[in-house]
Amino acid sequence: MVRSPLTTLCYMERDGQYLMLHRTVKKNDVNKDKWIGVGGHFEAGESPEDCLIREVWEETGLTLTSFRFRGIVTFICDDYPVEYMCLYTADGFEGELKECEEGHLEWVPKEDLEQLELWEGDKIFFRLLAQEAPFFSLKLVYEKGVLMEAVLDGRSL
Repeated sequence: MVRSPLTTLCYMERDGQYLMLHRTVKKNDVNKDKWIGVGGHFEAGESPEDCLIREVWEETGLTLTSFRFRGIVTFICDDYPVEYMCLYTADGFEGELKECEEGHLEWVPKEDLEQLELWEGDKIFFRLLAQEAPFFSLKLVYEKGVLMEAVLDGRSL
């Protein structure tokens, strides 16, 4: 099966915390041992919102009731195909949190995020989210796991 280069990534918010996924399960995972939000690849015929709602439910058991499309992230990393991530935050959801097959889910205070094993580029969009930046386009280029280039709305950072 050919994987779509389109993905969703969602940071679910509750009481000053984000629900983070520590990716520890899959072998050959570009996100292995990193802490990220929840989400994944589009399936045929899905809109970004369809993918978001399905992926959040599959990974957490929670159904989104309120979310915002915050930006698009172009993620370029070595031998992996280019990925275009639709970045969301969500502050409304219902249901019972379940175990995730891709790693460990944990509510992490926003002020503690930088202590986690994160992609360097994620720190950039966490800052943009905290600043309530308007919809943005962020291009992140990595070589061997090191951030080599970051471009926000067409301007190098």
